[in-house]
Amino acid sequence: RLRDTPEDICFEATANAIALHPARPLLAAGDVDGDVYLYSYSCTEGENRQLWSSGHHLKSCRDVAFSQDGQKLFTVSKDKSIHILTVEEGRLETCFPKAHSSALNCVLPIDTNVFATGDDNGALKVWDLRKGDAILEAREQEEYISAMAVDGNGKLLLTASGDGTLGVFNVKRRRFELLSEPQNGDLTSVALLKRGKKVACGSSEGTIYLFNWDGFGAASDRFALRAETIDCMVPITDSIVCVGSLDGVIRAVNVLPNRVLGCVGQHLGEPIEQLALGGQLLASCAHDQKVKFWDVSALAGLVVDDYRKKKKKGGPLRALSGKAVGSGEDFFADLQDEAEPEAA
Repeated sequence: RLRDTPEDICFEATANAIALHPARPLLAAGDVDGDVYLYSYSCTEGENRQLWSSGHHLKSCRDVAFSQDGQKLFTVSKDKSIHILTVEEGRLETCFPKAHSSALNCVLPIDTNVFATGDDNGALKVWDLRKGDAILEAREQEEYISAMAVDGNGKLLLTASGDGTLGVFNVKRRRFELLSEPQNGDLTSVALLKRGKKVACGSSEGTIYLFNWDGFGAASDRFALRAETIDCMVPITDSIVCVGSLDGVIRAVNVLPNRVLGCVGQHLGEPIEQLALGGQLLASCAHDQKVKFWDVSALAGLVVDDYRKKKKKGGPLRALSGKAVGSGEDFFADLQDEAEPEAA
């Protein structure tokens, strides 16, 4: 039987990190026990398969990322190690056992040979596999590095930190450029939008901060969602991001004009750890030990008008996918932002 989205994948421990393969229907996940899994997923019922698992990490696996060619899988752990596995069989190809002096938190492949890692102490390292070592080391931020993004040329690397700052590093020149002024709350996520002209950062206070590409010193705009937190964020189109929160709801948000478009999906009452995009599918992992899939194909066709209609009080968050709960539960009240009239 064909489904709109693949079935949920259930884990024995909470998955902290997920990534979707750039070209094939493969999902990588890392869990709190330090295990890494590769699954193939399918919209045909009963066709999700575990391809391999790897137990190399001694402590929680904090982040996973596929290389751009899709042949390698980068994993980083609380045990301070970086592992690079082959996607085909899960064989450990390269290992940096004591890569940082603190627990690692995130990893970002920049090109075929270069990748970046950030740790719990605010330290950033950029590595070159040809040299087998770090080519840039910096500790400009005071708290954990929560997320990273890089521009299309692989030149400027952006780091969001728990100290509320956005860091800017020049990968090509191997140097630190600048730090934004601190925002309220921890910066938890970072995404490039508007063809690279805008940068959006999510915060633990539930606010999205916007920066102009040529003005990282201060936020140019801010948009407070009625969400307790923004814990993770992934860009869907040039203007739309999906954000995951402590309340377990995945909201679709349009940036400039700033609107909450509705709910894409939910892990009800379970904090969302990470989101990953692959084609028309969004995957999410949460504390319910499940990875769920959501169809986000409808988001590309949404037109958001500059004109703001008067809000209905207490309306539910609009459901944007077949599996999204459009229920009027209390914590959804006041969340609806009517971007267009609802169908009668």
